[in-house]
Amino acid sequence: MNAALSPLDRAITLCGGQAGLARRIGTKQQNVAYWRNARKGVPAEMAAAIEEAVEGAVTRHDLRPDVFGPAAPSSEQAA
Repeated sequence: MNAALSPLDRAITLCGGQAGLARRIGTKQQNVAYWRNARKGVPAEMAAAIEEAVEGAVTRHDLRPDVFGPAAPSSEQAA
């Protein structure tokens, strides 16, 4: 997967598109499209739902480091 994608774009790709992500998290595709262009991105209250929808492939820390802090390094990165 392309590392240059934003965390939200990675989640969208993993879900097969904006509509797929929206279905998995119980919102409208229009909201997902809006978040892609919004200055702050995903609302903090939706970050955990996205993390769950993609089974942790994108975390709430990736989506909103300003709220949840940066992701802790994995054991592979720490070694």
